[in-house]
Amino acid sequence: MTTYHEFNKDQIDASLKKIAQHDDHKKLLSTGVGGNLADNGHISFAAAECISVTVENDKVCINLPLGIGKVCIPIPAIVPSGTAAKACLDICTTFGFPTGVKVTISALGRVIVTKSFGKC
Repeated sequence: MTTYHEFNKDQIDASLKKIAQHDDHKKLLSTGVGGNLADNGHISFAAAECISVTVENDKVCINLPLGIGKVCIPIPAIVPSGTAAKACLDICTTFGFPTGVKVTISALGRVIVTKSFGKC
């Protein structure tokens, strides 16, 4: 049976709130009709604590937020099943609206996989 690891929902909700506050603050600071043309509105926000995961059958399975749901990310063969790993989540936004997530998985002292879902 596949184990789906989950990020802390409260941490994700707090991060989404902080992202919205940042975008509101930015709107207050902008001047003129167009605001700052150098700012394209994209930001990637470290959304939750990194969680402990375990490599299972050459993959790590995670239940992702923002309606993305359950996914399994392939892990290179150099990392054997049963290896303890760490998965970190970034939330990608455009003008304060969540558009996707990026998952970074580390094991054996290095980043082994980075995978985006949605628009990042």
